[in-house]
Parts: sequence; structure tokens; C-alpha cells
Amino acid sequence: MSELIIIGYEDPQTARQAYEQVQRLQDDFVVELRGLAIVDVDADGKTHVDTPQRVVGTSASGGALFGLLLGLLFFVPGMALLGGAMGALIGKFNQSGIDAAFRKRVEHLVEPGHSAIVIMASKITEDKFAKALQPFGGTILKTSLSESDEKELAEDLAEQS
Repeated sequence: MSELIIIGYEDPQTARQAYEQVQRLQDDFVVELRGLAIVDVDADGKTHVDTPQRVVGTSASGGALFGLLLGLLFFVPGMALLGGAMGALIGKFNQSGIDAAFRKRVEHLVEPGHSAIVIMASKITEDKFAKALQPFGGTILKTSLSESDEKELAEDLAEQS
């Protein structure tokens, strides 16, 4: 099972500091990351994503799945624009906890001028993680993907490639 945690910040500098703290927590084995990104939405509404190469590149399917999650959460304003193959993947995400309501909450979290860190973790020491990130504040959204959901989504994604 993977936890998907999105922490929204009104201040991009605070988001950057929290993002760097998550990387340190990975180094200290407080969290085992499957994906990490910082998402900045500029004043014009354009989304910019930064990912540490050493985290997201752990496996091709894991990296692709995390990339699809980022795209689904931050780049797709209208789901009707997607074709059939991607629509099927979106349908599977809807069944996995990353449904339209969750995506809508993310959309409201990251408005122009705001930032968020996106964390996909396979293991997390909740108390240490929360204590380390508490000084940065932020608004937290959280959901999870079961191992079977992840495996199925990764297989379906591989078929689309």
C-alpha cells in the first residue's frame, strides 16, 4: 500500500523548505518514498513541477505511475478531453481513492501563487514524519492506494505505452 500525501502552502518558499525536509526524512529512513514532487502554480495559473531524480527514478512502472498521478491531479482540467485509453485509466483511479472529489480538493488547494508537495510513500513513520513537517504548516490531503490497485494501474499504464 502507498500513501499519497499532498501538502498545500500559500508560500512557495515554505513549500520548498518542506520539500527539502521530506528528502532529509528519506535519508533518515523516516519515510520510504515512491515519488516526491513540488508543484508550483504561478500567478498566471501555469503549473511547474520539480522532482528529485534519485527518488522518482526507482522503477520505470513506479515512476510512470507517479507521473500519471501528477498529471491527473494537476494538469487535467476537464476529464472529458481524454481519449478512451486514458479514460479507462482515469476510471480505475476513481475506484482507488483518487476520485473526482479528491482531485477537486487538490485543485482548490493549489491555486495560482500557491505550491504543494506531493509525496507517495510505501512506508512512513507517522509520528516522526508529522513532527518534522509541523513547523512548515500547510494543508494536508491524504489518501492511499492498495498494492493491488497500484499493480493493476501500473500494468494498465504499461499497456498504454
